[in-house]
Amino acid sequence: MKIKKVCLMAASLIVAGAAIATSACSSKANGGKLVVSTFGILTKQMRSDVLNPFAKKNNVKVSAQFTADTTTSLTQIEHNPNSSVDVIEVAQKNAYAGAKKKLYKKVDFSKIKDFKYLSSSEQKLAKDTGTVPYTVNSVGIIYNPKKVHITEWDQLWSKKLKSKIAIPDITNTFGPAILYIAGRHAKVSVPSDGGKAAFKAMKELKPNVVKTYDQSSDLSNMFKTGEISVAVVGDYAISMLQATNPELKYIVPASGTYSNSNVVAILKNSKNTDAAYKYINFRLSQAIQKKCASAKSLNNAPVNTQVKLTHAEAANKTYGDVAKRAKNMNFFYVNSHLPSWVNQWNKIMNK
Repeated sequence: MKIKKVCLMAASLIVAGAAIATSACSSKANGGKLVVSTFGILTKQMRSDVLNPFAKKNNVKVSAQFTADTTTSLTQIEHNPNSSVDVIEVAQKNAYAGAKKKLYKKVDFSKIKDFKYLSSSEQKLAKDTGTVPYTVNSVGIIYNPKKVHITEWDQLWSKKLKSKIAIPDITNTFGPAILYIAGRHAKVSVPSDGGKAAFKAMKELKPNVVKTYDQSSDLSNMFKTGEISVAVVGDYAISMLQATNPELKYIVPASGTYSNSNVVAILKNSKNTDAAYKYINFRLSQAIQKKCASAKSLNNAPVNTQVKLTHAEAANKTYGDVAKRAKNMNFFYVNSHLPSWVNQWNKIMNK
């Protein structure tokens, strides 16, 4: 029996405390294979808009591991030289961490057709880490307007919000950004004092925080049950949260925000480098960047500067005016201080 395409979902595996769902999508002819490790949010859209079209177009058999914690995935790969993963999609802090641990192959940027269309800052990130950015996101505030109105970061410290807020944990993609926001509230930049003033501000914020979350998907039910009225969240999760709670509003404060680029890297032990380069080129292509920018898709802001979005398409993305207000964090600095910050954070926020 001839089958043009078969998609199988394997049972969920619990690995190091993280649930990883694996799917395999194969084309009718074996033109190569590729194992992709990526984020576990919006997995249906990732399969339908990226993985399946890539497999079909390139005759590549694609297996995907979806995980809520890319830091854990990277650590597992580091300690497993026999890992079958070829390419991994991770947040910016993991791009630097993986590069420092020499987990990635050296990238031949001449093989990436649209690399020249990345911004100078994205090209620098790529060359600094040996990875390739495919989207940029930033952090903002989502809230229930029936219960609260909020426009600026400093309002998170209002006594009116006691036991009403959820924030990402320090180990989350935007966990370090919370510390930087606290430093701004204290009017002392984090690098200037190593975060001392910021942690003092976090102690002041603690009464308002119901939960420090690991996965943004945790927030859906918390809003639905009224457990929280406000959350600090990355814009990549907005379409998912508003799908389950349509009344929620999302804002990026006029005072600015912090950005994060998600990147794709070819792992050092990959045996499918040709397919990996095809995948990176597919990810950066104008057609796929435009498709994935849709709120009905992955809500990924494009990094290919040839992709233009309308005002409606740009909503809830790090694009245009929001991108201009987004500041970069120095992740070499962040990663070097993170172990100490995690200990301080846990003593204040998670006891």
